[in-house]
Amino acid sequence: QVHLVESGGGSVQSGGSLRLSCVASGGIFRINSMGWYRQAPGKQRDMVATITDGGTTVYTDSVKGRFTIARDSAKNTVSLQMNSLKPEDTAVYYCNADLETWINGWYSREPNYWGQGTQVTVSS
Repeated sequence: QVHLVESGGGSVQSGGSLRLSCVASGGIFRINSMGWYRQAPGKQRDMVATITDGGTTVYTDSVKGRFTIARDSAKNTVSLQMNSLKPEDTAVYYCNADLETWINGWYSREPNYWGQGTQVTVSS
């Protein structure tokens, strides 16, 4: 069974910082890309940042210069350093992975695997 477990959410004031972490476990063979998405109340889930296995990063415009995504392929982890947080960054943040697994002799490709989410609240 594959698990993506996020940590590091919380509540901060505007201008503060938080660091989110996500670790993938359970029969992982390869992780092709990882990323962070967020969903505010009443809104759709949107991409925040992604990183490929080669280290190529993509950010949504609203977080460029403030957020930094990084991954440790040896540990199957991805992090999101969030600085200069704004109230509009308030959302549930989800870890996402495009991964391949070997479990009980079976290969599987999971191109869109999600964690449970972690709440980030930024107050003005």
